[in-house]
Amino acid sequence: MLFLIVTIILCLPLVVFALSNTAVVHLGMWPTDYGVEVHLSAAILVAMAVSFLIGAFIVWMSELAQRRRARRAERTVRLLESQIEALKARVAVPAAALPPAA
Repeated sequence: MLFLIVTIILCLPLVVFALSNTAVVHLGMWPTDYGVEVHLSAAILVAMAVSFLIGAFIVWMSELAQRRRARRAERTVRLLESQIEALKARVAVPAAALPPAA
C-alpha cells in the first residue's frame, strides 16, 4: 500500500506536466527528411527517460571494477578466516598428544 501511495505522489507531477504541455511539435532528424509530430510533453518525457537510462548504465559500468574488488576482498577474507581456524585447531591440540620434552 505504501508503494502505491509513493508511486501516485511521484507520478502526479508527470501527469500535470503532460496535461499542461499539449502543443504539437515537429521532431526531425537533420541529415534526413524524416520527421514526426508529437506532443511536447511526450517528447520531453521520453528524452528525460532515455537520459536517465543512459546515465544509469554509465554509473553501473563504472561500479563494475569496485564490485570486482569487493568480491576479491571477500574471497581473501574467507581464505584468511579458514587459515586462522586451522591454526587455532592446531594450537588447541591437547598437551597429552605432544611428545615429551627432552
